[in-house]
Amino acid sequence: MGRIIVDVMPKPELLDPQGKAVAGALPRLGFEQFTAVRQGKRFELSVEGDVTEEHLAAAREAADRLLSNPIIEDVVRVAEAEA
Repeated sequence: MGRIIVDVMPKPELLDPQGKAVAGALPRLGFEQFTAVRQGKRFELSVEGDVTEEHLAAAREAADRLLSNPIIEDVVRVAEAEA
């Protein structure tokens, strides 16, 4: 069974309140090395057999039409999952 990963992130110009909350909590937990956090969404799509170019094309279309809101989000990756 093959898997396709789709990563969706908020557009850079938009506020990211969840990322901001995580960024504020990290230093309190001793993680001082991180300067910013953006929180997005990850989808794992399973297919029968090996992932083909047709599967990837369908995943890109699904990402554009359903998995993301193009007004406020960017699809940043559609790729076959590594084993």
